[in-house]
Amino acid sequence: MLHALRLILSIATICLAGLAAASIVGNPVRGQQLFSRCSGCHSVQGENKSGPPLKGVVGREAGAVEGYRYSPALMNAGTTWSEDALDNYLAGPTKAVRGTRMTFSVSREQDRADIIAYLKSLGGQ
Repeated sequence: MLHALRLILSIATICLAGLAAASIVGNPVRGQQLFSRCSGCHSVQGENKSGPPLKGVVGREAGAVEGYRYSPALMNAGTTWSEDALDNYLAGPTKAVRGTRMTFSVSREQDRADIIAYLKSLGGQ
């Protein structure tokens, strides 16, 4: 009986954790504030800095901004910047794409969701 109860509690915990992860909604206003961490290297106006501009990044192929010199790793990653791909990259760029030049990560899941919501709100290039 105790084994069955532990099994049920384990399954319930896993299900609730999945629901919590799926329910994270990004706040673009907060994301704009958080983007100040990124603005030293990235623009949303279109100019290249030490990182490429991020306006229109959601849905764009990695390594596709004309005139920006990407690392070979990112150029050959074959990644399209979906919300999930951006979340994974922001959580650990060097783990997501070995050899990328970006080393700054965003550890908090809510912060990543907010930044991605902000970038998504900017629309295309």
